[in-house]
Amino acid sequence: MAQVKNGDVVRVHYTGKLTSGEQFDSSAGREPLEFTVGAGQMIKGFDAAMPGMSIGDKKTISIAPEDGYGEKDPQAIIEFPKANVPADMKLEPGMQLTLSNQHGQPVPVVVTEIKEEVIVLDANHFLAGETLIFDVELVEIV
Repeated sequence: MAQVKNGDVVRVHYTGKLTSGEQFDSSAGREPLEFTVGAGQMIKGFDAAMPGMSIGDKKTISIAPEDGYGEKDPQAIIEFPKANVPADMKLEPGMQLTLSNQHGQPVPVVVTEIKEEVIVLDANHFLAGETLIFDVELVEIV
């Protein structure tokens, strides 16, 4: 039976969870996820788990932060002046916003704290610093 190798295009079903058991993503009810193994389209730990799998194989993989979305970067915590926020915008901790970087590209952030003069925003990926657990099933080698 054919086994996955780097460069293969594969289709997988997956469920992603945190170590707490909280599910953060799943392909259930959707088309399988399609990607090229080893092409950098997926986080490093997910990509590395594919070679050697055969169609129908299922496995659970644990991905440390350095092979996932990295550790939280303290440089990605931003103090944004309240004066630059529209007066009619009601902000609350946990609220998700999108800023633009110097190139005009969207940067998702989360409001973590509201102080007197500034709003503290976290631009880290929401899965940064987390160990990720994926249940994966290889559906097809395209």
